Amino acid sequence: MRCLLLALRIVLAVSTAAAAADEAGFQPLFDGRSLDGWEGDLKVFRIEEGAIVGGSLEKPAARNEFLCAKTEFGDFEMRLQFKLLGKGANAGVQIRSRRIPNHHEMKGYQADLGDGWWGSLYDESRRNKVLAATDKALIAEVLKRDDWNDYTIRCEGRRIRLWINGRQTVDYTEPDETIEQRGLVGLQIHGGPPSEAWYRDIRVKKL
Repeated sequence: MRCLLLALRIVLAVSTAAAAADEAGFQPLFDGRSLDGWEGDLKVFRIEEGAIVGGSLEKPAARNEFLCAKTEFGDFEMRLQFKLLGKGANAGVQIRSRRIPNHHEMKGYQADLGDGWWGSLYDESRRNKVLAATDKALIAEVLKRDDWNDYTIRCEGRRIRLWINGRQTVDYTEPDETIEQRGLVGLQIHGGPPSEAWYRDIRVKKL
């Protein structure tokens, strides 16, 4: 029994050390309590249960809305958890993006969320198209509907990679050298039926 307990302790210690090493260099972008460092319509976005929540299950969303971090990033890895609630829910995480002046939209890359879009890379309000689509069979295998999921977004040079729950969904290299590779990150709730987009444990490491 002692040998078994010792072995379990060793496994736990190694696992804990590996997890700590994997998170080295990451800094929280959201503290779970306040929206310091973020800007957007606080009638649309709120904090609930330590998460940022966009939208409502009580009424439709009139248009796309974004809660935007004030810090710019170029090369970085971003990790967070998300869940979508509501029939027809659609959302996404903006990266290397900009606010459109005097408008509610952002333009730039979006790590997409929602049926038909999970884990794809979309170009929001710029080229308005999917730049890299994910494998629907893969999504059916890994996605936890109406529950928390992990999203990893890694931007290095002109290369953007996405993972959901540890499974890579996109590996895209931007061929257009005129497209900016630096900008803001933002959290979206898409205009449409009553729905909510939840985001938590948001942390970033500059590369």
